[in-house]
Amino acid sequence: MRAKSPSFIAEFPLRTTPSDERAMRVRLDAARNIYNAALGEALRRLDLMRQSRASQAARAMPKGKDRTDAFRAMARQFGFSRIDLNKFTKTCRNGCWIKDHLGSQECQAITYRAFGAVEQFSFRKRGRPRFRGKAFFNSVENQCNTQGLRFKDEAVTWVDLNIPIMRDPRDTDSYQDEALTRRVKYSRIVRRTLGKRERWYVQLVLEGLAPKRRLVGSGAVGLDIGPSTIAVVSDADAALLDFCPSVEHPWGELRKVERAMDRSRRATNPDAFNIDGTWKRGARATVRSRRYQQLAMKRRERERRLSSERKRSHGELVNRILGQGVDVHLEKLSYRSFQGAFGRSTKVRAPGAFVATLARKVEAAGGGLIEIKTHKTALSQFDHTTGEFIKKPLNQRTHYFRDGVTAPVQRDLYSAFLARNCGPECLDIRQALSAWPTAEPLLRRAMSRANQSASGQGFGLPHALRHVGADRLSQVDGRSDEAGDAVAQARASESLIKGTTKTTHLFGEVEPDPYAPNS
Repeated sequence: MRAKSPSFIAEFPLRTTPSDERAMRVRLDAARNIYNAALGEALRRLDLMRQSRASQAARAMPKGKDRTDAFRAMARQFGFSRIDLNKFTKTCRNGCWIKDHLGSQECQAITYRAFGAVEQFSFRKRGRPRFRGKAFFNSVENQCNTQGLRFKDEAVTWVDLNIPIMRDPRDTDSYQDEALTRRVKYSRIVRRTLGKRERWYVQLVLEGLAPKRRLVGSGAVGLDIGPSTIAVVSDADAALLDFCPSVEHPWGELRKVERAMDRSRRATNPDAFNIDGTWKRGARATVRSRRYQQLAMKRRERERRLSSERKRSHGELVNRILGQGVDVHLEKLSYRSFQGAFGRSTKVRAPGAFVATLARKVEAAGGGLIEIKTHKTALSQFDHTTGEFIKKPLNQRTHYFRDGVTAPVQRDLYSAFLARNCGPECLDIRQALSAWPTAEPLLRRAMSRANQSASGQGFGLPHALRHVGADRLSQVDGRSDEAGDAVAQARASESLIKGTTKTTHLFGEVEPDPYAPNS
């Protein structure tokens, strides 16, 4: 088992020659064969295990230690484990041409990868894994850096190959130099198809935490994630941002491409369809014309570009949030339900992937991600001025207070404010009441910003070491915007100077606010 020390990944493009690429294609195909063999054998053993009488008896048992022990004994009986499956793939590797292209460590890593997919399927956390076709297996890794595929002296060494890496000339803050001084745990070769050309990269899994390139705050941050917007509230600023505004999905173009693919598939596989145009039961469309392959490549390229831009946009937004603080509070949502209610928006913005990236970076920065149980707090319905829960329709984007004094605020911003004052299961009402006088002008300034240009709108703290944008005031109500900004800045600075706000700890103890500066 690998050591559980902190790790991060540094990726570098490889300076390959045509002969290097040809050799690596052969080795990736060898890895694909090992993966398919391991996957098929693991699925076969899982099916036999599920068909046995012992499995039926174990499933009928109540959940507990006895049931778990019964399943473990059954897995040992049928050889459903990583070690047993590795013995099978080792025999497959040594009995054919693959032994000349893959080492034992690479073969073991591929086996564990296939078994992990089947294990997730057995726990019903993922669907049934599929076999990989030719040219659809694009990565292979080692388990150590001492033999086989390894990285040494800024070059990848793999059997008879020695491929140097290419550094980014735009790296002016010595990130690459610092990353390459860390110990390399293991390496991974990745092939990507950009347009019509293959590009080769090496991913180095390095020991330790990634070198810091951006400013990191020290306060608590509340988030409210919606299908197309995200509200962020910290102790110094608030913002209502568009979620992944640079990701524009070409729905019309992709629809034309998919319709052309369907026409080509029907023309080259007429036996797979009925007279009315429906699929024949059990039929397979095996013929793929050259035009179909070109259309499929065009579709993959569009999806790759969308995925790349979505990942970049997620990283930028996460860095801006970490510039405000590393203790992030947000509601625990079901992103599968998002897919049903907001299908297109979820496909474009991928909120689940964003939260996964946020959790990883928050942990690396030394903070924590607190997911609030929605059914216990109901932040979108709560009114802290009266302590009442008021249901709202989904199309009502403004929260109206019932005290008769406080002016309405934007619903998502208010939910983010309440989330910042929450623990995993409960809302600290006293903390929300004491924080509201300082947070209210920040929320109103965020509301005035929402209709302005996207460039530069964000937070008081810069999200990167270099480049801080500046927004322009709206032309409609410039004086009210200026007044709101001035009041917000004055109250925020006043609260930072005092720094004596009392809060209730998650465990009920009253103590000074740990997120206030100089506390």
